[in-house]
Amino acid sequence: MTAATTPLRIVTEQALPGLADEVLTPDALTFVGRLAATFAGRIEDLLAQRQARQARLDRGEERLGLLSETAAIIRAADWRVAPLPADLQDRRVEITGPVDRKMIINALNSGANVFMADFEDSTCPTWANVIAGHKNLRDAVRRTIRFEDAKKGKTYQLADQTAVLMVRPRGLHLPEAHVELEGQPVPATLFDLGLFLFHNARELVAQGSGPYLYLPKLQSHLEARLLNEVFVLAQDLLGLPIGTIKATVLLETLPAAFEMEELLYELRDHSAGLNCGRWDYIFSAIKTHRLDPDWIVPDRSVVGMTQPFMAAYTQRVVEVCHRRGAFAMGGMAAQIPIKGDPARNEAALEKVRGDKLREVSEGHDGTWVAHPGLVALAREVFDAHMPEPNQIARVPEQVPPVEQLLERPAGEITVAGLELNLRVGIQYLAAWLDGNGCVPLYDLMEDAATAEISRVQVWQWLHHGVVLADGRQVTRELVEALAHDAMGTIQAEVGAERFAAGRYDEALELFLELATAPECADFLTLPAYERLLARGL
Repeated sequence: MTAATTPLRIVTEQALPGLADEVLTPDALTFVGRLAATFAGRIEDLLAQRQARQARLDRGEERLGLLSETAAIIRAADWRVAPLPADLQDRRVEITGPVDRKMIINALNSGANVFMADFEDSTCPTWANVIAGHKNLRDAVRRTIRFEDAKKGKTYQLADQTAVLMVRPRGLHLPEAHVELEGQPVPATLFDLGLFLFHNARELVAQGSGPYLYLPKLQSHLEARLLNEVFVLAQDLLGLPIGTIKATVLLETLPAAFEMEELLYELRDHSAGLNCGRWDYIFSAIKTHRLDPDWIVPDRSVVGMTQPFMAAYTQRVVEVCHRRGAFAMGGMAAQIPIKGDPARNEAALEKVRGDKLREVSEGHDGTWVAHPGLVALAREVFDAHMPEPNQIARVPEQVPPVEQLLERPAGEITVAGLELNLRVGIQYLAAWLDGNGCVPLYDLMEDAATAEISRVQVWQWLHHGVVLADGRQVTRELVEALAHDAMGTIQAEVGAERFAAGRYDEALELFLELATAPECADFLTLPAYERLLARGL
């Protein structure tokens, strides 16, 4: 059976009236099937290469560094990425969030330059959420999207002026288990990319825009090369010129930080630059060094952007991107407006203001916020210091050495930090298992990336038997005792009724399973996804 005719099989019995028939059309499934038949096997091979490399790092047989084999042909060569279209020239404020209907409308209306609709870290990938998300994006592109809030008696619809749409598909490591190709789950990246491009690419081009993407969690330029080939095939099947698709790579893994130029080079016809996905990057740094007793990371709250390894990361992104004619996008401000407490709210806003000032001063071309209430503040900072649409012409003369990317962050490991990780991890997983991938907790917007930091830190501290600042050693018994104490705190915070109705017990079980396992799981969303599937979601 040829790639062109290999059929996909929907393996769920869930009925999605008004959604599946519009999204999962025969032509759309044929398109996704062609991508999956061509690239699924290669994705599996690349994931195996990830595992093999991490095993070498764990054994001390390899150390991260710049690639010798690409020094002459890429890093020393003279090249630039292809020019960007007009509607991507000014990206000073970008907002991101899940693909639910109301969020899409509010984000597009938020006053941000760009809205990144996220199938990855802020969307729980139930079948209903994913298919509804694609329906919502299809309607948003055609400007027919509306949301009726019966409780508020309010109708949400698009304003005349809206943000430019970008879409983040799920990462290469995630399957879409509800759709199979020859008995194997389709890679979620190809499923999300395929449906979005098939339904919307030509419509966006007709409107004078284009299909613009964010690519998550890449670990090597070989993965970027594969996705570039996906774009080439997709454009050919849709009758679109090479370079119609534009994609920004989220630089959110430590291995990828040593391949910045290679990532841009592989995607040079389709590149819209790199983004500093800071939270996933911190998670990746911990996970990559997980067995190194000399790279124990302190409390999450002190691992900020001024830590040397983070400063090297952001400043090198600016230098590399601008030298190659690409955008260098700043990272997420996870703070959210705090109602009813002006002092705490102002303190949170000051943190955001300082963070955005650092970014624009370093030379970033734009930044991210998680809440519409922060769009105006971020714009104010960038308007004051970036009068032009972007800063691509500004190439820093000096940046930290590449070795600084491996400098361990400094700070204490405290019982308060451990307790916070437990509360955040349990509450986020409870929400995720209930179908919600984006949760406000303790004045921050938590998604899978920030929850991963909490989870992997507890694993690292326990695995290495870290001694806390108060003299206690992190043991399994201590982690379990504090986790059960955290449940009481969470119940008091959310209320007994909400706690009883939630999935907190299951979240506790899963968090402890991951945090105390002999080996560090690559992603918490993989075992969590299995639990969704077991419930028929």
